[in-house]
Amino acid sequence: MDLLLLALLLSTGGYAVNAQQQRKRIALLGAHLGNYQIEKLLETLTQGYLRALGEQDPERRSQIFALLESSESQLSDQFGRFAAEFARVDPQLARVSRLPVGLPFALQLFPAASFDMRQALAVHAQGIARVARNEAGRAPRAKAFMMTAELFLMQHTCHWFCKSRTVASARMVARHQTPHAQLVASVSPETRAAYTALVGH
Repeated sequence: MDLLLLALLLSTGGYAVNAQQQRKRIALLGAHLGNYQIEKLLETLTQGYLRALGEQDPERRSQIFALLESSESQLSDQFGRFAAEFARVDPQLARVSRLPVGLPFALQLFPAASFDMRQALAVHAQGIARVARNEAGRAPRAKAFMMTAELFLMQHTCHWFCKSRTVASARMVARHQTPHAQLVASVSPETRAAYTALVGH
């Protein structure tokens, strides 16, 4: 019974510590995101893409895609500034555990099994900007799909930072019916190479 009680106390204490650490990461990310309209622009784009892709009239579809270019540029600019601002965060506060689940003191116990959120945000900022500029000359439909993947993968990274890789992946499936592996496969080749090199898969 003593061992059972000890295990229960350790489990409860570990859960409380982990929850506290997660709250701090959420507050840190939120404090920086609060200076921008990134979430609003992301919603505008994703809804706009859906509207354009569902439009039967080619001319009307082209008009919607053209109108969305302004939001793409705004989001690219704001996310670039957000990533630059977050790059000034204390390196110890910007580490993200690669372990599948959130564990208390994981970053202290397994420092090698982590990556730098500042670098991850820089990868996403470059990817979003690259697709927005459309350097590869993709057709509007292909560009919309790729930008959506870039934005959803960025969201996944933010959820991963705040909670864990498993929680982030589950949220992507629940909200967007898109597995993490599919997101990685759908972003630009440059983003995919930089991302996989950083996070390890």
